[in-house]
Amino acid sequence: QNGTKKFWDFMRTHDSVSILIFNTSRQCFVVVKQFRPAVYMCEIERHQPQVFENQDKESFPSLENPLPAVVGVTYELCAGIVDKPGLSLEEIACEEVLEECGYRVSIADLRRITSYRSGVGVTGSRQTLFYAEVNDQMRTSGGGGQPEEGELIEVVEIPLGESMKFAYDETFPKTMGVIFSFMWFHNNIAPKLPKK
Repeated sequence: QNGTKKFWDFMRTHDSVSILIFNTSRQCFVVVKQFRPAVYMCEIERHQPQVFENQDKESFPSLENPLPAVVGVTYELCAGIVDKPGLSLEEIACEEVLEECGYRVSIADLRRITSYRSGVGVTGSRQTLFYAEVNDQMRTSGGGGQPEEGELIEVVEIPLGESMKFAYDETFPKTMGVIFSFMWFHNNIAPKLPKK
C-alpha cells in the first residue's frame, strides 16, 4: 500500500496432537508439568524488563539475577508434534501417552474431540485433540518423556472434583488446551458417569 513494505512474523513448525487423559480408576485427569523456556523468558521480561533493553537481536541477554525456574513451569495436556512420516495422528497420540504419562493405549481407546489452530500469531499450526480413558492397569511406566530429547516432564493428577477450580485458578499456569478440554469433559462425559 503506497509503496510501503509490510513484514509478517511467521515460523514454520509441525502440527501437533494433544490428549485429554482421564484415569477411571482414580477419577482424575492426567496432565503433564514441564519447564517452558518461552514462558520463563516472558516472566523475565515482565519482572526484569531492563534485561531486554539495548539488546540487539543477535545476542542473548545475560541474566545476573535469574528468577527461579519454577516461573517457567506450565501444566499442559499430554502432547507431541507430528513429525513421524507414515504414522497417523492416532498412532502418534498413543506414543505420546506412553512416553509422557506411562499409559499404554490403543487407537481404539482414543476419541477425536476436534482440531484447531494453535500459535496463530506466529505459527498457525494445527493441533488435534483426543480423549482417552485409562485405568491403573494400563500404566506400564512412570512416563516423564524422553530426556535425550530435552524433555523433563512430571506427570500430575488432577482430581475430577477439583478440575474446574484448577482450570480457572490463575496461580497454576496452564495452556488453553487444559481449560477447554476440562470444560469439554464436564459437558460431554461427566453427565454420563455413574453417580456415587
